[in-house]
Amino acid sequence: MVPANAEHRYKVTRSDLPLSCPMPGMYLWNSHPRVYLPIEDEGGTAVCPYCAAQYVLAD
Repeated sequence: MVPANAEHRYKVTRSDLPLSCPMPGMYLWNSHPRVYLPIEDEGGTAVCPYCAAQYVLAD
């Protein structure tokens, strides 16, 4: 498991969709509630409204 909110910018791939913050491989106990984020097309971005983490679609 990866610590949640450890970084402010994450690269994600289509295999990570549907995108949520924190992501499934992150600890939830020390983070905010899981929220699903819309992200479109390659190079698209999404920002978490709770922690301001930025997600960039890299495929």
